[in-house]
Amino acid sequence: MVINPARLMSGILSALVLCGGTGWAAEPAEVEKCVNARVEVGELMTSYFQGWDRYGEGQRPSPERMEEMRAEINAKLEPLLAKYDLTVESYRERLKDVLADEAAVKGYLSQHPDVKKRYDALPFDRMDRGGSSGRGY
Repeated sequence: MVINPARLMSGILSALVLCGGTGWAAEPAEVEKCVNARVEVGELMTSYFQGWDRYGEGQRPSPERMEEMRAEINAKLEPLLAKYDLTVESYRERLKDVLADEAAVKGYLSQHPDVKKRYDALPFDRMDRGGSSGRGY
């Protein structure tokens, strides 16, 4: 029996699209959990950094102070995220995947105007930095 390579490749690609595509869609409960957690984390971080002009424009805290801040932030994040059955690590890992499903996030927010109002008020310009310039909460 000879297998046509074009058919084989077509079958493999179809399987990847059909099976893999379902893995990309976020579950409604997961969207609710991550969006609500993101709102609370964003509000917490906004509150934490409010009035932090003490380092001046473009200046950073010392490495020692950065470690202290990291510990303070994680101490505040852990109980907040525990309400959603998340850890800091699982929140960071799952959040990007869930938020990538923009249709699901917009759908959830359209059904919950109170959450949408809080979500839209978050300073995403500072929250989404990532890398070494910010934690990307």
